[in-house]
Amino acid sequence: MFHPETPPGARAHLAHRTPRPWQSAAMAIDPTGADMKAFLGAAPDEPVTMLNLLRFVEGGRARYDEYIAHFRRTSERFGAQVVYYGYGGAPVVAEQGQDWDAVLLVHYPSRRAFSDMVRDPEYQQGTHLRTEALVEAVLQPTTPAP
Repeated sequence: MFHPETPPGARAHLAHRTPRPWQSAAMAIDPTGADMKAFLGAAPDEPVTMLNLLRFVEGGRARYDEYIAHFRRTSERFGAQVVYYGYGGAPVVAEQGQDWDAVLLVHYPSRRAFSDMVRDPEYQQGTHLRTEALVEAVLQPTTPAP
């Protein structure tokens, strides 16, 4: 079932996500409940910066930019700060297929703040934009090195 605003082209792509040659199945785009439980299990009240590596569906960049606008409007009350959002260029060093279309770094005051935002109904109203825009993503928590 797709969100009513999902464009027909994105629907077709999402319904038939195909793995890259090194992948055994279609890639995860959104965190599951189990993912969030494990995420919160590690220092839930400590600050965290989330690394997002993003690969767009054809035409997905514009859709993701819509998501970023929604994200900026709804995430501030959770203390989220976009540290960096930029588009990827040709990699200097990478195996074939390991390039990314965009990188996003977002700092949160805590893992709990991130979790609260993800569950927020207003935030969730725009998550379909992210899901529709991406064919593959990495969402990885990071903490400062000593």
